[in-house]
Order: sequence, then structure tokens, then C-alpha cells
Amino acid sequence: MTIRPEERLAAAVARLILDPAAPAARHAAVGNASAIPAAACLLVRALGHPLRVSLLTRPRGNAFTEGSRELFDLAGQGRVDLFFLGGGQIDGQANLNLLGTGAWPGVETRFPGSFGSAFMYFMTPRTILFREEHSPRVLVQRVDMVSAPGVSPPGVFRRGTAQALVTGRCVFRFHPDRARFALESVHPGESVATIRAATGFDFDAAEAVPETPDPTEAELALLRGPVCDEMLETYPEFCARVFGRKHAA
Repeated sequence: MTIRPEERLAAAVARLILDPAAPAARHAAVGNASAIPAAACLLVRALGHPLRVSLLTRPRGNAFTEGSRELFDLAGQGRVDLFFLGGGQIDGQANLNLLGTGAWPGVETRFPGSFGSAFMYFMTPRTILFREEHSPRVLVQRVDMVSAPGVSPPGVFRRGTAQALVTGRCVFRFHPDRARFALESVHPGESVATIRAATGFDFDAAEAVPETPDPTEAELALLRGPVCDEMLETYPEFCARVFGRKHAA
């Protein structure tokens, strides 16, 4: 059975969501352009776990009536347990740059903008960083500008920080006590050497790093069936490309 890279990433993110060592995830919010994290959350729910999933890209994907304003209110009240963030640049201390590269205000290359990333990073107990592209231009030694910091000085209130970073090549685990990533698994065809060559920051790695597990047959069946059914309206291009399914007009 052929496994698409996107399916492997969705299953990897789902395993992180279900990590028993992490704080419980009762409510996960998924932002714009986050089809794979959305698939992971819906997979967790399809597996029978009681996870509330708020897809912020469409009104029928969440219970909000005022969009992001209500999301920020819920996060500030501690009622969002898990969020997903990416960045034009991500560095080894889990700092994110969503503004741009070069001199302030990032006029060399412009990124989409920070919006509520810093607030959600501070207010959400768990954040999974996600970026399919894994290259030295994205994973840098130090971001040009900090849109959202990975760690904070003592005395600064924040509920959590990054749990992990999932890329198209591997899974990193973040250790906030050291402000440093450790390589947790490599996707098929990758090795510690290829990951180091493609990563601009230093990271820890054991002598033997396991391969990222494939999705199980049951997980694939759920992804290609009920999960895709729920995603068709919100992510039609993703469902057509990955699952070969089209949303009925």
C-alpha cells in the first residue's frame, strides 16, 4: 500500500497529540493553511479520543461567531490546549519569524505576518510547530526577527512552549529547559547526516535515531475515509491531491 508523505506527517502529528507525557489535549485549534495538522486532529478524534477540533478556516468548522477574537478569548482563559504554528524561519531555540528577512521590517523577503502567533504561543499549553519544507533557509541558526519566542525569561507568564517540530524530513522534540531541539525520528530515506546537512541550527541526536513509523492500515483507512469527508469542504485542493477525492459542487 502506497503511503503519501502527507499521510505519514498527519500520523506523526497525531502521535504527538496523543503523547501521554504531554499535557492533556481536550481542545485543539487549527489555523489557516494547516491541512496536515487538521488531518492529524481529525484522525485523533476518529480513533475515538475526545478531542474538540476547531478549524478556523470556515464558519462550520468551529463554534465561533466572531472568529479570531473568540479564539484569543478562549486561549487567554486557558480553554485551548493545543495549537499549531509555523514560520518563514524557525531557529534552534524554537523562535519563529513570520515577518520577513533582512533589515526591519523584513523588506528582503516578506512573510504573511505574525497576527496572533505570539499570543497563542504564550497562552497555549502545547504548541506543535509544523513546516513541510526542511532546508537551511527555513531552519536557521537564528531568525532574522522574532515574531514569537520559543522560551521566555523567568517571571514571564506563559502556559507552555513548543512540544515538537514536524517537518517533511523528520520529527524534532523540543526541550524548553535547554531551549534546544533533539532529533526524535527521521522519515524514510533520511538519516542523522542528511538532517544535519539540511538544518541551519545545531540539535541533539542519539547514536541510533529511529525511523518515523508508517501510519497503520487502520489510520490510513480513517484518513482516506471519514477524515477526508470532514476536510473536503475546507481543504478541497489538499483532499484532491492527497486522497484523490473532490468536493461535490
